[in-house]
Amino acid sequence: MKIAVASQNRRTITEHAGKCRKFWIYETEQDEIVRKELLELPREQSFHDSSPHSPHPLDGVRVLIAGSMGQGLSHRLAHKGIVGVVTPATDPDRAVIAYLDGSLAVLPPDSHDHGHDHGHGHGGRHRHPDTGSNG
Repeated sequence: MKIAVASQNRRTITEHAGKCRKFWIYETEQDEIVRKELLELPREQSFHDSSPHSPHPLDGVRVLIAGSMGQGLSHRLAHKGIVGVVTPATDPDRAVIAYLDGSLAVLPPDSHDHGHDHGHGHGGRHRHPDTGSNG
């Protein structure tokens, strides 16, 4: 199974999966990591800038782990058969190992309060996970 982890700085898990252009791709067999490689995408192939109806370099993965992702990206991934996983974890290797053994802390999509409008038509208003208020 292939697992992608959003990691723009190549060291930690990226919070905004839609704008990320660097992904660690892990190949696993029997719940063990057997290979890891970095996939770097041009800006036009970020999820934010690419068409959800076009083929994407990450189409072959089964899981995408990130620090945050909106409902739109979550649905886009699901439509392609990819499980979108949001986690507060920051270490890519440890997150994949935890995902494989079922211990990875998981948050719902869009649980991060961006606090500004990304031009997606949602006005930048997200429900704040701690207070339940709109941000």
